Parts: sequence; C-alpha cells; structure tokens
Amino acid sequence: MILLLGILVSSVAMFGLIVTDFSWETMLIATLVVVGLMYLFRKQIVPKPLPPAGLSLHIVIYSPVLFWYLFVDIMKGTFQIISITLGLRPLRKPGIVKLPIGSHSPAGVGPVGYFITLSPGSFLVGIDWEEKVMLVHVVDASDPDAVRKDAEKYYRLWEYGTYIPEGLKESDEERTPDA
Repeated sequence: MILLLGILVSSVAMFGLIVTDFSWETMLIATLVVVGLMYLFRKQIVPKPLPPAGLSLHIVIYSPVLFWYLFVDIMKGTFQIISITLGLRPLRKPGIVKLPIGSHSPAGVGPVGYFITLSPGSFLVGIDWEEKVMLVHVVDASDPDAVRKDAEKYYRLWEYGTYIPEGLKESDEERTPDA
C-alpha cells in the first residue's frame, strides 16, 4: 500500500512540475489521470509478491537523500570532466576499479550500478558474479577506496535489511553445501 501511495504522490507531483501549475484543479485532474494509469498498468506497477511495507516506506522516506547524493555526484563528475576537457586538470589515472559485491543482493547491485553510471566520469563496465565484484571505469582511479565508499553509500540507501525478491532467491540446493 505504501508503494502504491508513493507512486501516486510522486506521479501527481511530477505532473504538477511538468505543467508548472499546482492549483487544486490541476492536482485533481492529475490524481484522476494517475489513478487511471495505475489501474491500466497495475500488473507492471505492482510486483508479485509485494515487498514488505518496511522496504517501501524506507525507499519513499530516503528518496530525497538518494536524489541529493545523485545530484552531488553528477555535479562533481560534470566539474571533473569539464576541467579535464578544458585542460585545467590533467587526466591523472583513469582505470577500472573492482567494487566488491559481498553480501549485496542482485536487487541492490543493479540499481547501484545504474546510480554509479549516472555520474559523468564513471561507468559500470560489468559484473563478475563468480568473483563477486562490479567493474567500474572511472576517470580518476588514483583512490579506489573513495570510489568503493561512494558506491557503498548507495547500497546503504537502496537496500533495506536482507530483502531479496522471490525470483532472485537462490534455490535450497544451491545454498546447501556439498557433504
């Protein structure tokens, strides 16, 4: 329910931003349009099974923090790329940094890889599931620990507890060690 409410409120707010009008009439029309679209696309919007209410509430509450982190990282990356392109800073040490996945779920690795790629100057090259690492190309790989720390902040915001969607859970045979 919290997930649906979050989708409704954020979609109505986005509608208001797009038409640049937050009058009650516009918000009423937006609510009707969004409710209709949510009903029409209900099978795509509502995951089966539903995530726990705590996860949905966590994502709704911490979305502003996530957007702030993304904004700051995009601004830093943009400034870094512009200063290198204009010759104000030299291109020091570009390279690929291995970010350990550790115990993070595939449901957390995907969005975090996307968040990392949004910032100019960094790009998710690939994920090695056998070694449990994400390979990220960065413009300045002189401090790989700082790159790992930046990625970890996104994991802390995105992942809530140990939630793993049903389709991504390992089967019991895979978890049982061989005797």
